[in-house]
Amino acid sequence: MGPGGPQYGGYHYPESSQATLAMVLGIVSLAGGLSCGIPILVAPVAWIIGQQEITAIDAQRRDPTKRGQANAGRVMGIIGTILLILGILATALVLTIAATTASTSS
Repeated sequence: MGPGGPQYGGYHYPESSQATLAMVLGIVSLAGGLSCGIPILVAPVAWIIGQQEITAIDAQRRDPTKRGQANAGRVMGIIGTILLILGILATALVLTIAATTASTSS
């Protein structure tokens, strides 16, 4: 590893990649979110980190071989964020219906 970041193929990238982190967070958000719900909260983080990595790769500050991992994390983050929003809306709808039903039956 060079003084400012890793070297690949003789080319020095000034910053180390967080593409693997984006991908892992995306996997955790989808797999964990579907099983117990709470881990889906990291989906927006996966989306943000993945997008930042793609931007840094395009600016040649990161290793371009990590683009697939960054993109996978971004896509899983987008899917997880959509599922998170739908879950919040569904919960709000159920609570609203329950409150309305409780107030009309009293």
